[in-house]
Amino acid sequence: MKGLEPVRQRPGMYTRTENPLHILQEVIDNAADEALAGFGTQISVTLHTDGSISVEDDGRGIPVGLHPEEQVPVVEIVFTRLHAGGKFDKKAGGAYAFSGGLHGVGVSVTNALSTRLEVDVMRDGSAHRLVFGHGEVIEPLQQLQSVPKKKTGTRVRVWPDPQYFDSAVIPAAELVHSLRSKAVLLSGIKVSLSVEKTGESRQWQYADGLRSYLDEALGDAERIVPLFEGRQYAGADDDSFSEGEGAHWAVVWTSEGNVVRESYVNLIPTPAGGTHEAGLRDGLFNAVKSFAELHNLIPKGVRLLPEDVFARASFVLSAKVLDPQFQGQIKERLNSRDAVRLVSAYVKNALELVLHANVEAGKKLAESAIRQAQARARSAQKVEKRKSSGVAVLPGKLTDCESSDASRTELFLVEGDSAGGSAKMGRDKEFQAILPLRGKVLNSWEVERDRLFANNEIHDISVAIGVDPHGPDDTVDLSGLRYGRICILSDADVDGSHIQVLLLTLFFRHFPRLVESGNVYIARPPLFRVDVPALGKRPARKLYCLDQGELEAVQDKLRAEGVREGSWSISRFKGLGEMSAEQLWETTMNPDTRRLMVVSCGELGVKGTVEMFDMLMGKGESAQRRAWLEEKGNLADVDV
Repeated sequence: MKGLEPVRQRPGMYTRTENPLHILQEVIDNAADEALAGFGTQISVTLHTDGSISVEDDGRGIPVGLHPEEQVPVVEIVFTRLHAGGKFDKKAGGAYAFSGGLHGVGVSVTNALSTRLEVDVMRDGSAHRLVFGHGEVIEPLQQLQSVPKKKTGTRVRVWPDPQYFDSAVIPAAELVHSLRSKAVLLSGIKVSLSVEKTGESRQWQYADGLRSYLDEALGDAERIVPLFEGRQYAGADDDSFSEGEGAHWAVVWTSEGNVVRESYVNLIPTPAGGTHEAGLRDGLFNAVKSFAELHNLIPKGVRLLPEDVFARASFVLSAKVLDPQFQGQIKERLNSRDAVRLVSAYVKNALELVLHANVEAGKKLAESAIRQAQARARSAQKVEKRKSSGVAVLPGKLTDCESSDASRTELFLVEGDSAGGSAKMGRDKEFQAILPLRGKVLNSWEVERDRLFANNEIHDISVAIGVDPHGPDDTVDLSGLRYGRICILSDADVDGSHIQVLLLTLFFRHFPRLVESGNVYIARPPLFRVDVPALGKRPARKLYCLDQGELEAVQDKLRAEGVREGSWSISRFKGLGEMSAEQLWETTMNPDTRRLMVVSCGELGVKGTVEMFDMLMGKGESAQRRAWLEEKGNLADVDV
């Protein structure tokens, strides 16, 4: 498929399809990136009466000259080519050192999913206009009247195509939140929203940034300690991080009420959190813990955990990461592993200085965390008491965890004894348990429930998780569930996928309540490791890639960074058994840096999933399976 065809074929891969807000945000993000780079002072959004939306900024204006290789105006390439963004060039002098758009598919997706899109650019003393219809150029770029040289900027007007969205209406509350957050994160930048139909107009400008926003959001809630704000960015002489990387944060602890938690990476909202939030949590915890230990505040027998410190914390976090890796195209969660160290180190040092300068506030904060830890310990003891009567003997292969709090505990069903050994050494024994599986589990799709326990592996899984097999309509008591997360951990190859399917068959057929309540997960180990040599002041790095697509993206970024072609080495993991305990922890088991995929019935729904499993796993369905494979075979990714 050429050009923008893939976007129209599968829009859900590139954007949210509930409504057109996300394709509009791509345009707003571009305007915000101009302001972030220091070239814009205002962003204006207008909702027109004909259903179109326009976004205007006073940045530099998208370049209108011919692209040296394509011999097409650069502005046209930006709106019609996937992966053609100006944001991959991270070297000094690149158009955007820090930006939210990094997949290079941003406004080209907006264009692909619109019936009409108009671009007006003011640059180099002239006004220019380009018009698209259904992603194709219908009015080529033309130069209009002259304008003062100082007057620059871009105006994009979009008519979203309703056929690609569940609803053509843009949710006003979400749009307002998005625009207000841009004003918060870009201190001093003026952001406005106008609605032609009602004549309503709103404007946001925060000279005080994160602090005033968080104070406003929390209202009159009682603060345990005064608001803690800080910012720090790496300098040119930093050995670990690139110049300009860092974070700006505002954190406040309240005694009651809701907590407010918002995080951003290069101005892109990350509602699902990610590694920068993990770094904030880690930094806050380490600072409070070291302060409490220094002043002997922790009572004997109490163990302080990160969630105890984090439980009553409200925050706004804005991280700047040079080369962010997001989970999924819509960038809801940051996956960059370095972000944990980056944010954690800066936050820890800053909070330690504040606590030691104000010991009374530090003691209040530590005491609040200790109370949370004591309440958690009491809760766990109650659960233990209820479970201790008549528990079946746990399987010998199970390496259990220390905690019995099902809201924290995790069980990894690991393919093979060798991988099980690495997982046992690499895990956090406080809350992670390991159950190695030998060989392939029985195909249990057509096995009667009273015959299930004839299979040792299934017997061990059921006893370990503490829930008996049941049907979709049975009344099930999940209070005996010993682990809140049951994670399938298999090799990233065909056999590993087969084991995944067999275990998913077991859970969907005989433990459907666990799937329904979101207790079953698939762990996603990487397939490749890229060893990058030291470059200038940047130390040597190890980068992990989930699949071939990620490997190609990482290599593209290394070339853009100026790393010499061929100087990096690529190794492929044949299986989990090849990974050391440290590698398995870092890539697949560490809650801060791993990728876990929750199992649900998805778009097919329960009925469609049952039909799919009947066809895939039923003994008498070989003819239907063959027909399905012949029809869908061209969709398989094959490594040559």
